[in-house]
Amino acid sequence: MTDWTIERTADVLLEAERNRADRGPITAEWPGLDLATAYRAQDVLLERRKAAGETVIGVKLGLTSRAKQLRMGIDAPLTAWLTDAMVLPAGENVRVDELIHPRVEPEIVFVLKDRLAGPGVTAASAMAAVGAVHGGFEVIDSRYRDFKFTLPDVVADNASSARFGVGPIGRAPDGLDLSLLGCVLEVDGQVVDTATGAAVQGHPGEALALAANSLAARGLALEAGWIVLTGGMTDAVPLRRGSSVTVRFAGLGGLTVAGV
Repeated sequence: MTDWTIERTADVLLEAERNRADRGPITAEWPGLDLATAYRAQDVLLERRKAAGETVIGVKLGLTSRAKQLRMGIDAPLTAWLTDAMVLPAGENVRVDELIHPRVEPEIVFVLKDRLAGPGVTAASAMAAVGAVHGGFEVIDSRYRDFKFTLPDVVADNASSARFGVGPIGRAPDGLDLSLLGCVLEVDGQVVDTATGAAVQGHPGEALALAANSLAARGLALEAGWIVLTGGMTDAVPLRRGSSVTVRFAGLGGLTVAGV
């Protein structure tokens, strides 16, 4: 058996992404890939991206909703990185052949006005650092075959990151009841799911606090100006060539992404 290392894990996953070739879970070959090791591999993968010219612009929470946890057979949320190469400008389509098996999920998105550093961050103190709340979506694309993986596998894979979009309407969090903020998910004009912000850890502010405290354990913090994707509100739906997915948020407008 070829020896696995943190560096090899990052390189194998980055190569799978670039070649659009899925694979089996790494934990099946390397039982030593535990959660702490997976986060180290995630950070190495980020360094590879930065060396290629990408810039960190925020973080994402993964598997924060019970629907997503049930779908993936996982019972804990996770954190991962966002870079400028993942941004999908408004109105731009997704080239499906650039990805492996893309799926779309609606997200409540925060833009931070202040630096947020743990430990000890609460939902209330986290929300005090938020400058604007947006509706958005994430296009996820696991490098693992059939989206089947363990928690360390998906953490090492930067939480299946691929693309994301942020809606143009940003509102200050004051006066918004984010636990009740509703969202509708449509595929080709047909409603397929609905949710409220309560699907995300009970309140998206809880997810933001979780991100800050999780990063603090690694000596890191959320920086002012960063974007935070708080986690899929519903299960993700496949994005296919010739199809479109629309997400609509109460008071925050809607966005559509199409596969070409």
